[in-house]
Amino acid sequence: MSIRDDHALAGDLATEAGERLLRLRAQLGFDDAKALKDAGDQSSHEFLVESLGRLRPSDHILSEEGARTEAARLSANRVWIVDPLDGTREFSEAGRVDWAVHVALWEGGKLAAGAIALPAQGATLTTANPPQLPRREGQRIRIAVSRTRPPEFVQKLAYLVGADLVPIGSAGAKIAAVLTGQVEAYVHAGGQYEWDSAAPVAVALAAGAHASRIDGSELVYNQADPSLPDILVSLPDLAPMLLAGIRDLHQ
Repeated sequence: MSIRDDHALAGDLATEAGERLLRLRAQLGFDDAKALKDAGDQSSHEFLVESLGRLRPSDHILSEEGARTEAARLSANRVWIVDPLDGTREFSEAGRVDWAVHVALWEGGKLAAGAIALPAQGATLTTANPPQLPRREGQRIRIAVSRTRPPEFVQKLAYLVGADLVPIGSAGAKIAAVLTGQVEAYVHAGGQYEWDSAAPVAVALAAGAHASRIDGSELVYNQADPSLPDILVSLPDLAPMLLAGIRDLHQ
């Protein structure tokens, strides 16, 4: 089993799960948002768990829709961390494209492979072929934030560093926006889990972006408590300024 195989597998599974979600979206329509959300979460989870169980039978899985704690997972060397549907709200809204599928591999204490599928955008970003980071040409910084619960301090941070806030749906879509040049940073605090960021962070790090907690410490995965409440992903040259601004606001 080569590292390249794991990169490719993450991309293939995320892409296929996303295509299935697009078909489900077309089949069920948008009249019953809850039914569409529930069907999307469950069907994508079942596809990913069945596929990984068949293709990587010795590995363990941490999924948003599965068990939250498992002793065997915590002692395992290889764990797939998946979010079968990141951005269920956006998935259930007609015309929204800012939802994603996340597939990441944690191996030997660190993220080893990952993929963000953006099905409604027709794109999958992977560690197999990381995107080339955009060059910033001196424009105002744009910071991706939650559509529904942007942290209050990010508004103060934006004022401090001269940035504009850009609401985007799923965490995967926000981090992908950093990697493709739609924004320059993503800052979040106030609640997330490992599956929200594992795959996007794997791709961001492979591309050379900065990714950390908002205090600058390392993002750590496959923990007994899968909560990982805050994150900063940005173009690397902006990270020192953003971290300094966050520190100033929290003193």
